[in-house]
Amino acid sequence: MKRGIIWIMLTCLIVISLILSSCRSSTTSTSTTPVSTASTSTTAPPLTTTSIAQTSIKPTTTSTTGNWWDSLGTPQYGGTMTLRINRDITSFDPYLGETVTSLETGWLEGLFIPDWTLDPSVQPYQLSFLPNDQEKGGLAGSWEFTDSSTLVIHVRQGIHWQNIPPANGRELIANDIVFHFDRMIGLGDGFTQPAPYWNTVSWTKSVTSVTAVDKYTVVMKWNTPNPEFIMENLEAPSVSTVIENPEAVQQWGNLNDWHHALGTGPFILTDYVSGSSSSMVKNPNYWGHDERYPQNSLPYVDKITYLVIPDNSTALAAMRTGKIDILDGLSTVQDAKSMQKTNPEIKQILTPSSNGLTLDPRNDKAPFNDIRVREALQMAIDLPTITSTYYSGTCSPDPLSLTSDYLKGWGYPYTQWPQDLKDQYAYNPTAAKQLLANAGFPNGFKTDLVVDSVVDTNLVQIVKSYFTQINVDMDIRPMDTASFTALINSHKNDALLMRTAGSLGVSYYPLRQFTKFQTGASANYPVVSDPAFDAYYTKSLTATTTDEVKSLLMDCNEYVVKQHYVISLIQPMAFNLCQPWLNGFNAQYGSMTGVVQPQLVFFYEARFWIDQNQKNNLKH
Repeated sequence: MKRGIIWIMLTCLIVISLILSSCRSSTTSTSTTPVSTASTSTTAPPLTTTSIAQTSIKPTTTSTTGNWWDSLGTPQYGGTMTLRINRDITSFDPYLGETVTSLETGWLEGLFIPDWTLDPSVQPYQLSFLPNDQEKGGLAGSWEFTDSSTLVIHVRQGIHWQNIPPANGRELIANDIVFHFDRMIGLGDGFTQPAPYWNTVSWTKSVTSVTAVDKYTVVMKWNTPNPEFIMENLEAPSVSTVIENPEAVQQWGNLNDWHHALGTGPFILTDYVSGSSSSMVKNPNYWGHDERYPQNSLPYVDKITYLVIPDNSTALAAMRTGKIDILDGLSTVQDAKSMQKTNPEIKQILTPSSNGLTLDPRNDKAPFNDIRVREALQMAIDLPTITSTYYSGTCSPDPLSLTSDYLKGWGYPYTQWPQDLKDQYAYNPTAAKQLLANAGFPNGFKTDLVVDSVVDTNLVQIVKSYFTQINVDMDIRPMDTASFTALINSHKNDALLMRTAGSLGVSYYPLRQFTKFQTGASANYPVVSDPAFDAYYTKSLTATTTDEVKSLLMDCNEYVVKQHYVISLIQPMAFNLCQPWLNGFNAQYGSMTGVVQPQLVFFYEARFWIDQNQKNNLKH
């Protein structure tokens, strides 16, 4: 009880300090037009392993081959990697689509994987998007376009299904790839309709046929002449393109039962207890080898155990005592600083969240269907002050466009915005009140904010206090994640909503961003219906080069910023904690538990290793 009271008092102090700081910096002009209070632009910080609590751990052995990864030490086999997930596993079959937490990619693999030899200075592997030239073949040994809408995939030979009935270790062939797309999209093999979820995924409608022309060759035909679009969707970090075993589906009808887990991947699922834990052991016949050490078969660890720990404080305690090896996705600087103080040996890596934080208003309902109201709410929030105080300067204070500024070469970086546009996002409560008055709300208005209960409640209170300054009384309605998700997916919320992943600052595959506010799209939570925005997606499908896509996305980003569909907050950093005995990575981290890159989770985990001697010494 005392702890709760203290935390409430602390939150109030934070809010008060932010408001006082903002008031000192706000304009006192009585002009009816926005006054520029934009601060000097701060570009997105570079992606690096350096953090407020980074401790370097020297490798036990150093090779002399001259490769950049030599400093990471010599790989070791054995041991158990123990990880935390905050929700129960909800799916074992890609047919069910994307879920909050899934483990399929431990045993099911995709066609493409990242280039694990690429220097971190070129690609730190911390974003969901990897350019096509940084991808390598997974199940696909090689591939080429015979024309702009026809992709020929050459299946890697010598890959075998796990030696489990009913596959019994047979070789992977082209027909297996065809079966997956037939099942997901309804193209054949007895499947005449798309899977319920995949029927809502727009890119699957662009696939016209998938055929095996011989034992190891698959030909995919699309109705779009855009190779960038095709490759982005096949390479995207999701479970949409992981390949399940046809015999398993034919024998059991579906793979919803965890006992039916079977694939070509590095791990074999051996145990699952709902709401508690799951375990996988290494596949002894796995085909993969470490790209940095081609003589080394994968995986390095013998076993992976997932523990379901919903509560962050419990997870932090488990990390402090060495009961888990990784804790990723911490959202508060306070937790990171606390860990630095108690456990300075634990490595901390900062990664940008996959989406920035936003407030999403219903664009189709009053008062938010008036752009002046949306712009006023934006100008009521002091982003630089929130960044420097609440986030201790660990992230950029710049407002967000559709594409994250971390996605270099794409989008519309804040540094390129003209001053008049920056002014619309600068903290200016006086101008915000005038905008509300012009929109017919001289005395403000009352509204609701529906918020996922796992969202940072302290940040929500800070935003509420800012809105109070312009006479907008926002009632906060937290909901458990399941109820919240059901509500927003049905678009039954009436006013504002806030998710853990907002609608701006997107760092995943660029072409999918064109559908973010598409009329009728399931993920169009602000319920935008704008023909001008919709036209960008149509144009993107006919683009034939990556440069064309980049140009379209930049224009689309500029349009989104000007329309103020949603209220931009910031793109915070996630703090990823790793025990010092976990090795094999530098900045190449991604998300180990599937929060950011579900298809790549086990790609990483198969390539990391445990220094058992160091672990024993530090734990004792």
